Amino acid sequence: MRLGVMGGSFDPIHLGHLRGAESAREALNLQSVLLMPAARAPHKPEPAASDFDRFTMVALAASGHPNLVPGDAELRRGGTSYTVDTLERLQLEQPDAELFLIVGSDTLPDLVQWRSVTRLLALAELAVVTRPEAPPLEVPAALPSARVRAVQGTGLRVSSTRIRALAAEGRSLRYLVPDGVADYIQKRGLYR
Repeated sequence: MRLGVMGGSFDPIHLGHLRGAESAREALNLQSVLLMPAARAPHKPEPAASDFDRFTMVALAASGHPNLVPGDAELRRGGTSYTVDTLERLQLEQPDAELFLIVGSDTLPDLVQWRSVTRLLALAELAVVTRPEAPPLEVPAALPSARVRAVQGTGLRVSSTRIRALAAEGRSLRYLVPDGVADYIQKRGLYR
């Protein structure tokens, strides 16, 4: 089985995340993509929404798409979420799975600073979702280029930061997040 793993704060998850997951799923012939909210990302501030709310939004976003699967392993583990720990656990749970870590091209330069990046790339190939107008992918010298694959994305320009700002202003989130996520944010009064 070919399994994609996409992690992040997902504060909130948005259509750019979902489109990147779908682009990687199609390009790499993945059976499914695990959407894994981080408990606490090591290089980001504390999420604005609770773990419960972020997982619920991921589950709402994945509903209706049989190949997108919400995962709560990092939330259940708690503390700082390190991708290498998650991949090691997945490998133990699914030893026959071929793992692909899906990231955006903006993450690639920082990847060399991630915990145990050599081990991480031994556990999973890296699927880097690029924007259509982006220059060719340049893999940092510290990373084994044979374990890095470029995946052409659609270049949706949307960010969780902007979505939180719009929600704080009481503005519509339609067409930036799935409808169920927009409704959930409004009903729960998130990001106000």
